[in-house]
Amino acid sequence: QVQLVESGGGLVQPGGSLRLSCAASGGIFGIFLMAWYRQAPGKERELVASITTSGITNYAGSVKGRFTISRDNTKNILYLQMNSLKSEDTAKYYCKRGASYWGQGTQVTVSS
Repeated sequence: QVQLVESGGGLVQPGGSLRLSCAASGGIFGIFLMAWYRQAPGKERELVASITTSGITNYAGSVKGRFTISRDNTKNILYLQMNSLKSEDTAKYYCKRGASYWGQGTQVTVSS
């Protein structure tokens, strides 16, 4: 049974940083494309960043240069380092494995 458990969200001031983690179990982590998505209230879920099995990354334009996605295939963990956070980054952040599996999400709130 596949499980994805996000952690690391919270309340942070504008300009601050957070690191999200997504611990995966079930299946072989290293063979799947992994991604972070986010959904703000009243908005559609959007792709934030993705990383292939070989480490090739892709970012939404709104986070490029501020966020970094990475993965540790030995520990089955996906990360999202978020720097220079803005109020518009406030959302629930989800990790996704391949095309099918989602975590339950972790809330990120950027506010002074």
